Amino acid sequence: MQKTDVKNRFMPPLHWDATVLNSNSIFNDLCQCFNVCQLKHWPDLNWLNQCAQHTAVTFVDNDELSADGRYYEEYIYATKRVPTRRQNWHDFFGALIWSLFPKTKSLLNKLHINEITEHGLKQRSKLRNKLTLFDECGLVICLQPNTYEHANLLREHQWQHSFINKRHDWWQGIRPMIFGHALYEMATAPFIGLTAKALFVEVPSGFCQWPLPQAYAYVDEQLVRQITQGDLLNTSQLTPLPLLGVPLWYAANQQPQFYSNQDYFRPKRHSNV
Repeated sequence: MQKTDVKNRFMPPLHWDATVLNSNSIFNDLCQCFNVCQLKHWPDLNWLNQCAQHTAVTFVDNDELSADGRYYEEYIYATKRVPTRRQNWHDFFGALIWSLFPKTKSLLNKLHINEITEHGLKQRSKLRNKLTLFDECGLVICLQPNTYEHANLLREHQWQHSFINKRHDWWQGIRPMIFGHALYEMATAPFIGLTAKALFVEVPSGFCQWPLPQAYAYVDEQLVRQITQGDLLNTSQLTPLPLLGVPLWYAANQQPQFYSNQDYFRPKRHSNV
């Protein structure tokens, strides 16, 4: 797997390269759902719209937004058209997230508009900042009933307990799903320091063995329900999680000493109050 120095500015591959996706298990779901690992060239808008045919939006050239003049979220909300830059990793992954989580993405767009209506565009509200953070860097940790304890372990930065001592739970009772398209983009050139913002969703027993379309549709519904209830996008839910610590998502984490790097797997800071 390719690795970059965290001190250097992150740069995705300059050209389309399916081997980047084939060589990194982080992209397994995209390879299975969309066959992206078989693509020889950059997918065009027609290809992206085929993937999103069951969503409420259409992907269009980013030039439409430039010509329109409205703010990005306003344009999507009014037209159901998502401006998309050609041959751009960030927007490519963004389109696939729309296809996997169409209901949640539409809800986040609506919440942005509600906040813009109330507060205007000049000053971003705290909620909009959280929505953007989740949209860019969100990682959904799906927990079957026998693995609920991992939510607290990860919130408390008990990395070794979750990732080493109870490693067998991962992929058997714990199913991570990337929501933030920026995470996918950065995973094209993974570096120590790559961190997600995790939230936890309880799922039924056996969920980890469900077919991917059924699993993603279920989580999409659960995210909408929990976000609508207002108890999801809070500080305790959007907890930092070192993405390369997820078992099977980085070759080096097969060795327990990988998790000894406290610059990456940082201990929990507790207040002295």
